[in-house]
Amino acid sequence: MAGQGSTGNVIAALASFFIPGLGQLLQGRLLSAAFWFLAVVSLYTIAPVTLGLSWIFGAVLHLICILNAAMFRAAK
Repeated sequence: MAGQGSTGNVIAALASFFIPGLGQLLQGRLLSAAFWFLAVVSLYTIAPVTLGLSWIFGAVLHLICILNAAMFRAAK
């Protein structure tokens, strides 16, 4: 990856918008991808049980996931 703001990071952010963690997976960060996917999907999944409150936390976490993919800078 070329760094923050690169085309690869924009694609990764767009991928994470549609499927949480997919952007991190495209960047080669397997553990990060698994964490984001499980965290965001679990909060969206339990939203009906918690009267929708976890949906808000899921949406915030999803946004953080997208930003994490967009701002990734590979270590040199």
